[in-house]
Amino acid sequence: MDHSGLFEMRRTSALVRIEEALEEALTTDSQPGEIARPARLRDAMAYAVLGGGKRIRPLLVLESAALFDAPFDFALHSGIAFELLHGYSLIHDDLPAMDDDDTRRGRPSLHRAFDEATAILAGDALQTLTFDILSRESTHPDPVIRAALVQCLAKASGIGGMAGGQMLDLEAEGRFERSTPRKLSLEEITRLQRMKTGALLAACCEAGAILGKASARETESLRNYGRTIGLAFQIADDLLDAEGDTASVGKAVGKDAEKGKGTFVSLLGLDGAKRELGKLVMEAKDSLSTFGERGRWLRVIAQYIAERKS
Repeated sequence: MDHSGLFEMRRTSALVRIEEALEEALTTDSQPGEIARPARLRDAMAYAVLGGGKRIRPLLVLESAALFDAPFDFALHSGIAFELLHGYSLIHDDLPAMDDDDTRRGRPSLHRAFDEATAILAGDALQTLTFDILSRESTHPDPVIRAALVQCLAKASGIGGMAGGQMLDLEAEGRFERSTPRKLSLEEITRLQRMKTGALLAACCEAGAILGKASARETESLRNYGRTIGLAFQIADDLLDAEGDTASVGKAVGKDAEKGKGTFVSLLGLDGAKRELGKLVMEAKDSLSTFGERGRWLRVIAQYIAERKS
């Protein structure tokens, strides 16, 4: 049965709630325990996060939690926390010291729209706001669940996840003293992307399992799904960089080839990367067999990730 049309309605409805929650988190006045929220910093944070986006990460949290009938509002608070952390990562990724991108989501990246110092602080503030939200009782009344969510996201975004993956990427580019650019093997590229991109996507799925108090088997199924769509997401990104146009993608394209970066496309070729993408989508869908028909929306998300145009 084709669920894509029904899912689009479901996704659109969820996106309204996600945007409302993000706006509230980013535009609210100072919270208890805070002294003040400087307007320029708050504006920069809102510019980075509220300027569009597919919201795949909060959608994954929502749909993973829905497998277990976890309350929507708990999943929503967790989901926007993950999206705020994603926003921080994009700000820092665009900085001149990192990928040096002038465009993000079809408009100037944050350090171009504001300035580099403000961009660094906005990223820092988004990261800490993420863990502030996860630690609140409104995210979940059980402190054990909140602690598990914090640990899950911290591991996915830190040295063994996203930050570590970015370091591996920079090292491969020969960015540091006495280092030279080098071609990565498929195993090395896979490890790098599992950390840089995939770890956070996998953590979104695990967050749903935490909120739903899933069994060990169910949690592992969601982890496997998340790891697999994480790689699929990156291959889709690599293909967009190779074949897409700036207007549709919303950021500069062709930069991977220009920098000689090791990607799935550079190693496997366009056709090989597309075959691998299709294989990963099937693996992701198969990993949800534990949930039967309940996993239908996550299966649609896997297909959506592969077919996206931006």
